[in-house]
This record gives sequence, structure tokens and C-alpha cells, in this order.
Amino acid sequence: RDAEVSRDDIARVIDAAKAVAIPNDRQMLHVLPNEYKIDGQSGITDPIGMAGVRLESNVHIVTGSRSAIQNAIKCTENTGLKVVGLVLEQLASSLAVLSSDEKELGVSVVDIGGGTCDIISFVQGSVVHTAVIPVGGNNFTHDVAMGLRTTQIDAENLKRKYGCALADLVAEEETIDVEGVGGRQKRTITRKNLCEVLEARAEETLHLVRGELQDAGLVNKLGSGVVLTGGSSQLLGLVEMGDFIFDILVRKGLQAKVGGLTDVIKCSSYATAVGLVIYGFDREASAHKNRGKTHEDGIGHRVSGWVRRVKDM
Repeated sequence: RDAEVSRDDIARVIDAAKAVAIPNDRQMLHVLPNEYKIDGQSGITDPIGMAGVRLESNVHIVTGSRSAIQNAIKCTENTGLKVVGLVLEQLASSLAVLSSDEKELGVSVVDIGGGTCDIISFVQGSVVHTAVIPVGGNNFTHDVAMGLRTTQIDAENLKRKYGCALADLVAEEETIDVEGVGGRQKRTITRKNLCEVLEARAEETLHLVRGELQDAGLVNKLGSGVVLTGGSSQLLGLVEMGDFIFDILVRKGLQAKVGGLTDVIKCSSYATAVGLVIYGFDREASAHKNRGKTHEDGIGHRVSGWVRRVKDM
């Protein structure tokens, strides 16, 4: 309206993007701007203050199952907590483990949780791709329980304590004790047997992730490579296997952006939790800043009105 882009103009163009039709069983979670265009000129990341007549935006919209979201909110509120917002899991994880330089060069965060692998990809600082693969740490544990004929609890303990995604990294003579099922006696097996079971599942999982990135046409755009985070990313040898399968740089995601964390919280298992804290803090800070700006504008308007009345008099 004023031939110069303001925050209100950005808010209006994002609201216009929200008008896209989505199914009734889906709920919109995020509208993430990729780039802005002013009078047809593309590739603009921060248009505030630029002159122009027409403002456009390319956005990445994230939706979720309405029933799944309502169930998650209900579970949370039953614990006595109040839900003030919803955040995509891998978006929260990326806030904790990525730097702005990595986002500019191109990077994918793969959050390997208990039930799913959650993927989010950045190119030139913006989110360009999100995906969920229904394979996670629970599948690793189930494979161990089936392969070694033991309980789920013992399989989880073996995976955490002795697991390795590359059997070649384990010495041949190492042995471990495996609990029996239904009162059967303990058995002693080589640690390599456990690692061979995990290696097969790890290789399949990383190939599924690579396939997803390849279908999105992103493999050659990830200058900063892939960052693995989540509880199951702590499996020994997974980063080395990722280097081989992705054929690009792979690292484990650790929370380096927040100080004062204990060593327990710094591990990749808590990346999403730390990211949620960062997201909430940024949101509150932004809201506080906007409230302050509105207050200042109100004072300025009253002062200018008083000056005008004095002049008129």
C-alpha cells in the first residue's frame, strides 16, 4: 500500500497462502516461507523495506492428521499441562542442532525416533521438504528380540549397551549374555551376531531415507550433508554407515546452541525437547517485541495528535 514492504504485508501474503484447500481430516500446522518475489523478482529472503507494487511468496505448508493432533493435545492436557502451540517434531529438532550456515548451504535433519524417521531439508536457509518414514528404533529392538529369541526389554538393553550398526567394527571374540524367554536359561552368543541383526535394519532404514531425499531431488543440493539426531541415532557405527550410503557428509546432531545443559541433555535423544524450548522462547520474544512496538506506535500517535492540536490552536 505504501510502495514499501512492511511486516503487515508479509503477514497478509502468508494469510493468502493459507487459503489453499486441504481435506477436512487435516489441520494446518505451519506455513513456512521459502522465498519472496517483488514485482516478479525472485530469490528474496527478507523483503522488509524493499520498494515494490506486488508481493508474492512461495511457501512450504505442513499439515497433520486432525485426530492425531487432538489425541496428542488431550494426552498432554491430561497430565495437567496446557498446550499453547503445536510444532512439527523435526522442525523443533533442527532448531537445536543446525547452524544458519548449514541451512544456507543445504542440509537434511533425520530424526530417528522410536516409531518413525522424521526428515526436514533446508536449502538457502528455507524449508523445502519434510517427510515421515514409519521405521524407527522400535523396529531395531523388535528385530533383535526376534533374531536372538529374547524379550523386548532385554533386546532394548542389548541394543543400547552392545549394539553397533557395522558388524565389522566388533571383535570376533566378544561375547554377550542373552536372557531366555519364559524362564529359559541365559545363552551366551557373540556380540557380532547382535550387530549383524542391527546392521541389516540400519542399512534398510538409511536406504529408505536416501530414497526419500532422492525422490525429492535433494541429494545433490545438500552441501552440508545429513545430520542424524534422535535416540536411535546414538547407535554406534550409524554415522559411518550413513557416509557410505548417502555418499555425502553425515554427522550426529548435538545441541551446541544452548549453554548450561548437562551431558545427559546434550545427547541427541533430547534434540526435539531442546528445540521446543528454543521455538517457544523465540515465539514469546517475538510477541513481546510486537506488543512493545504497538505500544510505542500508540504513544507516538497520541503525541503527534497533541502537537497537531497545539499548532491548530
